[in-house]
Formats: sequence, structure tokens, C-alpha cells
Amino acid sequence: MNNMNLILRDLFGVFKVIEDIYARIRRILVPPKAYSWQTLIYLSVFSLLMSSLSLGYVKDIIALFGWLFLIAGTAWYTTDNPLVIPSTNMPVGAVITGFLISVFAFGREENVITTRTIVLWPTISAIIKAIPEFFEGSGTDSKAQLPKLEERQKIIILLASCMVISCWIQFYFVTDNWLIQYPSLLVDGAQRSAFVVRNEPSVKIPKNGVTILDKLQPQVVEQIDEQPWSQVEQWLINAPQIVSNLGRKVIQANLAQYEERSLWRVEPRIHNVKSGYQLDLLSIWSGPSANPAGYYLRKSCRIDPIAAGTNNSTTIVKNTDRKNTIAEVECDVIKFIKNAPPPQQ
Repeated sequence: MNNMNLILRDLFGVFKVIEDIYARIRRILVPPKAYSWQTLIYLSVFSLLMSSLSLGYVKDIIALFGWLFLIAGTAWYTTDNPLVIPSTNMPVGAVITGFLISVFAFGREENVITTRTIVLWPTISAIIKAIPEFFEGSGTDSKAQLPKLEERQKIIILLASCMVISCWIQFYFVTDNWLIQYPSLLVDGAQRSAFVVRNEPSVKIPKNGVTILDKLQPQVVEQIDEQPWSQVEQWLINAPQIVSNLGRKVIQANLAQYEERSLWRVEPRIHNVKSGYQLDLLSIWSGPSANPAGYYLRKSCRIDPIAAGTNNSTTIVKNTDRKNTIAEVECDVIKFIKNAPPPQQ
């Protein structure tokens, strides 16, 4: 009998807990009166459903009212249940309402949360917090007033602080966009900056400079490799103009998506060596750099005369005036040099 009483008591206890939970949920979901924040939230949900079933300008109008109902209902609920961010006088409700207004004003159908949405969110939240201070009363009895001096100081400090936060967020997005359009800036340690957060590994050599030389080398080699030696020497005389033109085409073709493409240029350097020539292909960075002298990348190609019909550099022709002599080209790996490029000879 005692066991039965314990079981019944436990069951009644469980029912009591369920009843309390149901009562709390009911208080939240069921509006106490028609004019309440729950009604506005339900209207926003209803508008969303109707908007999804509509077309054209009717869909846009219904969606507009849906957003207005959602913003008004959220602002009402958070005002009735104020919760302040610790160590500040900023209500959580103003932050939530500010986010909704920012999304509504600056969001796009293809991308609801945009850069402008995030940047203006803190400032809009501060404005929402400040607006009630300029009105006295509630409902239809409210009238405009000038806040007290102490409240004005709080409003100014809060608004100024949120505007500074917006500026820092904007600065982050601007800097991040710079590094997307000008990735070569990472070479100078920009990703170690306190303002830049990148998940990429440390950049030791500019990838766009490497791309330029990797794409340029086959075109240069194609024009001179296994060509008659006299023709190659004539090509080397005109190399500054030829290589520069090829370089511009390579840059336009492979760096079209980067704004930094205008800050790269290609130049050749030609040196006489024991049995032939050395052609240095340089991709030169003319943009900002932590090194005052700048930097460039170099790919050196050795051009030697060999007897026609051989594929071995051991048969280098020592007398380049002999007939039936062609050029053999071998290129080294790319080297990154933090200095000004050598002068053209």
C-alpha cells in the first residue's frame, strides 16, 4: 500500500511539472489580449507564408509587412523583458532589433547577411536604444522631451562606442578585400597584423609573381629553343620589347581577377656567359612593400649553342659562327629576391 502511495505521488509530481511547463508555454504562445507582441509575431509568420505563395509586387508588399511585424514584435517583447549586456547599458533587445532592421534594410535576396548589414548593426542598435530617451510616457500619451544631462552623456558615449565598433568592422572588411585583390601584400607579413585574420599558411613568395613566370617561360622557350643560333641572337637583341609584350599578355590572361595585375611588370636581363647567354626573366612588383627597395622574382634560362641534330648539352659548339648551330634552353627554378631589380644593360 505504501508503495502504491509513493507511485501515485510520483505520478502526480510528474503531472504537476508537465502542467507548469504547459502553462509557461501557453503564456508565451497565447496572447493575453489581441494587442500584444505575440500577435505581431504571428502576423509576421502568416505574412511569410502568404508571401511564399504570392508572385510579383504582391509578394514584395506582403514580405515588407512581414518584416515590419517581426521587427515590431521583437522590439515589443525585448522591451517588456529587458536584459542588459553585462558592464554596459545596452539592452539585448536593442541588439536583436538592430540586427533585424539591418538585415531588412541592407540584406539581399541572394545574400541576406551582407557586409553593410554587419557594419551598421552596432550603430543601428545604439540608435534604437537612444530613441526612447527622447520620449516621455507610453502609447498614445507619449510626448517628445530632451533627455537629462546624465542620460545625454550616456547616449553620446554609447552611440560613439558603437560607431567606433562599426568603423573597426568596416576596416576589417576593407583590409580583407585588399588581401583578396592584392594577395602579394601577404609577403610582407600583413597576415601577422592584429587587424587581419587569415587561415592560410604564411606566404613566403607571391603566388601571382610565380604564376607570371611559370606561364611566361614556355612561351619564351618556344620562340628560341632549337632555333638557328643567328636567329636566336637577333631575338635576344629585341628581347626587352618581346618579353615585355608577352608578359603583359600573360598578366592580363592569368591575373584578370586581381586588382594587383597593374602592379606587376615583366622585364628581361641578358648576360654573356662562357659559351652562350643567360636570359633572366623578371616579374617585378611595383606595389607597396615593407622593403623600400621592393622585390622581384627571377627565373634564369641558360641559352647555349649546340650542333643541329643533337639533344645533348655536352656537344656545345664553341665557335658560334659555325653553321648548322641551334639553341638549347634550360631554365632554373624561380628565386625570390627582396631588392630592386638590376638595371638593364
